[in-house]
Amino acid sequence: MRLLLIEDEKELADALSRALSKYGILTDHTMHLADAIELTRQNVYGAILLDRRLPDGEGLTFIPHLRRTRTDTPIIVLTARNEPMERVEGLDIGADDYLGKPFLVEELIARLRAVLRRPASLAELQITVGRIVIDPLHLGVTVDAIPLDLPRRELLVLTALAKRKDKVVLRSTLEAAVYNYEEEIQSNALDAHISRLRKRLLDAGAGIAIHNIRGVGYLLKEG
Repeated sequence: MRLLLIEDEKELADALSRALSKYGILTDHTMHLADAIELTRQNVYGAILLDRRLPDGEGLTFIPHLRRTRTDTPIIVLTARNEPMERVEGLDIGADDYLGKPFLVEELIARLRAVLRRPASLAELQITVGRIVIDPLHLGVTVDAIPLDLPRRELLVLTALAKRKDKVVLRSTLEAAVYNYEEEIQSNALDAHISRLRKRLLDAGAGIAIHNIRGVGYLLKEG
């Protein structure tokens, strides 16, 4: 899953991004509303984590803007402003959940899973291709119901390809699914992930193959 984190405390944002990465969650971070608006124009996020006190304004003003274009994107407000009426204000304006600081990462993960289980997000819960089933929400991959252990970035590559089965996926699309926009990507990093992923899938008898479309990207097919 790829999230947008809108948070002005950089140390907290960095710590949260590292913690979420352990759950296979990729995080783009910005501390400004203007940048957040531009990022949501360029990318589709599985969910958005939003602080209220931001350098260029009240975070809640971002919600109506997003709802005009991306009505189904889950938004969780993360803020120290946690009085009952402030929570009511956030929920009434369109947030899906409201979590006061400080909080446990485990609670945030549980709340993310809860909002993603709602009907608008059910399509994200399971992907079946060949003999594998991918559960992006719980970071699970099985082959004939037997768990397949994949490193986080290989799981992200597999998920991005499986969602677009039988279609050529551009390198840039895969890189966007695997790395956040602040990371420096080595020229052969994606190829290395795919090479290792191919071997794991072959060894597991997954019933799928990843084809290299030279100069363009990759294609996942059954068989």
